[in-house]
Amino acid sequence: MMRKRISVVTSMLLMLLLAACSSSIKSDVARFHALPQPTGETIVIVPAREELRGSLEFATYAGKIGQRLAAYGYKPAGGQQADLIVVLDYGVDDGKVEVKSYPSRRFGYGSPYYWGHYYPYGYYHPYHSYWDEPEVRSYVVYTRKLSMTIRPAGDDSINLFEGRVESRGRDNRLPEVMPYLIQALFDDFPGHSGATERVIIKLNDSDNQ
Repeated sequence: MMRKRISVVTSMLLMLLLAACSSSIKSDVARFHALPQPTGETIVIVPAREELRGSLEFATYAGKIGQRLAAYGYKPAGGQQADLIVVLDYGVDDGKVEVKSYPSRRFGYGSPYYWGHYYPYGYYHPYHSYWDEPEVRSYVVYTRKLSMTIRPAGDDSINLFEGRVESRGRDNRLPEVMPYLIQALFDDFPGHSGATERVIIKLNDSDNQ
């Protein structure tokens, strides 16, 4: 009997562990582009909004984007006239409260009387599980966004690339979430033009973003 109890408890712990390890962040990525094959064009990365100019946070994200673009053959202008202008914007909203109900699972023991209920059909086996009233939970969900536009220097009327990433989750800390948004934006870059794709990135252990 004790061995069977241990087996049931072990199975439950394993299920919880697998659920924690399977957490992921989901992003919807929309891209439009007419980018020619890169041939070493130089780039400069600028903010879309004036209030981001001079921001250390923006510089951090621009550095990560620049590394991604460099892997495709683009080069930093280094203070010289750039061939292409890369415009970045990002943000997170104030969040929205969502309410969900989950089945509540409890464990009965070897008695027909349990938690004030009488079970006329016999005794519950130790650790036998059954469904009880649903558990209601509420939490705040935030929408995190990242956008990137690439255009020729000196010509504001032509865009060669437009990409938008939108992700919803319970973490509104952009420094923690931004690496995943950037990874989603550059998934199979430049991507399928005119399509919105769902990009799923696995997280480590019990991250919940």
